[in-house]
Amino acid sequence: MNNKIVILGSGESGVGSAILAKQKGFDVFVSDKGNIANKYKQQLLDENILFEENQHTTQKILEAKEIIKSPGISEQTEIVKTIIENKIPVISEIEFAARYTSAKKICITGSNGKTTTTLLTYHILKKAGYNVGLGGNVGKSFAYQVAKENFDYYVLELSSFQLDGMFNFTADVAILLNITPDHLDRYDYKFENYVKSKFRITQNQSKTNQFIYCIDDEVIANFMSNNKIEATTIPFSIKQPIDGDGAFLLNNQITLNYKPNQNQPLIMTIEQLALQGKHNVYNSMAASLASTIVNVRNEVIRESLQDFQNIEHRLEFVASINGVEFINDSKATNVNSTWYALESMNKPAVWIAGGQDKGNNYDDLIDLVKAKVKAIICLGKDNKKIIKAFKNHVDLIIETDNTIDAVTASYKIAKKGDVVLLSPACASFDLFKNYEDRGLQFKAAVRAI
Repeated sequence: MNNKIVILGSGESGVGSAILAKQKGFDVFVSDKGNIANKYKQQLLDENILFEENQHTTQKILEAKEIIKSPGISEQTEIVKTIIENKIPVISEIEFAARYTSAKKICITGSNGKTTTTLLTYHILKKAGYNVGLGGNVGKSFAYQVAKENFDYYVLELSSFQLDGMFNFTADVAILLNITPDHLDRYDYKFENYVKSKFRITQNQSKTNQFIYCIDDEVIANFMSNNKIEATTIPFSIKQPIDGDGAFLLNNQITLNYKPNQNQPLIMTIEQLALQGKHNVYNSMAASLASTIVNVRNEVIRESLQDFQNIEHRLEFVASINGVEFINDSKATNVNSTWYALESMNKPAVWIAGGQDKGNNYDDLIDLVKAKVKAIICLGKDNKKIIKAFKNHVDLIIETDNTIDAVTASYKIAKKGDVVLLSPACASFDLFKNYEDRGLQFKAAVRAI
């Protein structure tokens, strides 16, 4: 009987999957086209798991009965095309790990805000004393935790790439925050393909499961009016009151209703929230609804919303130097994330933008740029698209190809009372290892001024 599982990619999810598969008695082989990081290589050696790096040996890979693919590997790569031609099932780490746990899974997706909402939900459950794991796109690999821990709950951040490799998985509680164009290069440049991918978070759900969604998002609302959602739907809004279960904002006051588990609604003013800004009101509502569904008390939710500390690289205050504020929003890798960042600026901004374009359309930013941005510093190898989009709307655009030059130029332009905002709207892979690397280099450059 074929008992071989091949794992493509040796990052956090790949190595976690390998460890779980080995524990469950599979014949495991890990293949990575690039170098395997020393930390992960050591884990594979410690577990006696076979691996290769800097190559994909097609013959060995095609011996598998199932392939677990890391989310960063596109289905357009030659090896994945060959696997599909040979009709070998390709799944994600999340799909595989879910087979081996009966824990309750709170799953969060959206084009923006999912990391913040995931960490906030995890924070609330931890504060409530729950035995809870954090996984998906953040924290340790879900598969690794299933192998090595024994959690009763998991809070999972899921990207569209992870959802694409999930078939029998069911989210006990699903959250969909918003859908704006992103990663269109992976979806044949068709927005509708990306939308369907995001809605995979509801697959296999029934009335006993909950689907929490933003009713203000037109893309979500349109999809739901044309497609049946089997789960119990729970909306949240900052634009309209919600009758029945859900959350809404009215006169700067949030009301959270979930009758099955709470006798009284939770009511808070937005000034009480640790996370400020319109987008974070949405994130706070979604996390609160998920928490109340799993029976966390209102008092704990209230306290958690007041003492939560946000993540690194997301509108992160770095320093104030001679009255110039520096903000690190390196995690803003798409136009909509940057829209939220610019929208929240209440001082004249020198905006550092650019990187690897993902099919961006900058039209939505023009009004904000005209109103709030005094100069743009491009940080990327190819800045033509950004320059073309904004050359008629700002007086000064400067091109740079490293963070030291970008920070130096921005500091020269900025005056006391201004803000320098790194919010790239692009992926980081042209000049950096990832968005974290970009953010860390930015912070180091600021501190070296």
